[in-house]
Amino acid sequence: MNKETKLRIHNITAKAPLKFGCEAWVLRKREEQRLEAAQMKFLRHLLGITKLDKEKNQCIREKTGAQNIVKEIKQYPKKVLQHVQRMDRNRIPKQALRYRPKGRPKKRWRDQLHFED
Repeated sequence: MNKETKLRIHNITAKAPLKFGCEAWVLRKREEQRLEAAQMKFLRHLLGITKLDKEKNQCIREKTGAQNIVKEIKQYPKKVLQHVQRMDRNRIPKQALRYRPKGRPKKRWRDQLHFED
């Protein structure tokens, strides 16, 4: 099987479940590391490279043409936010975006959008 076919199968079977529900996530450093490690494990297996070969992650991504999954996940909530902002005021997702609970504010989904590149 050629590399392009393997990469398409990877995108369907491995990448999609890793990204499931990412529009509502608040990613922390540990989760980012675990997502990236899982993606790299799939890509190394796809190319037949082991960790003993000492290949850098960036080189493996260049060989497969895959983007960093953490970057993809961080870009997706911006698209969802634009979609929610186009909704009517009486729609539940728009109301949930404006909701403020009592007490000390926790890190919310909306807060992480302002600190990203």
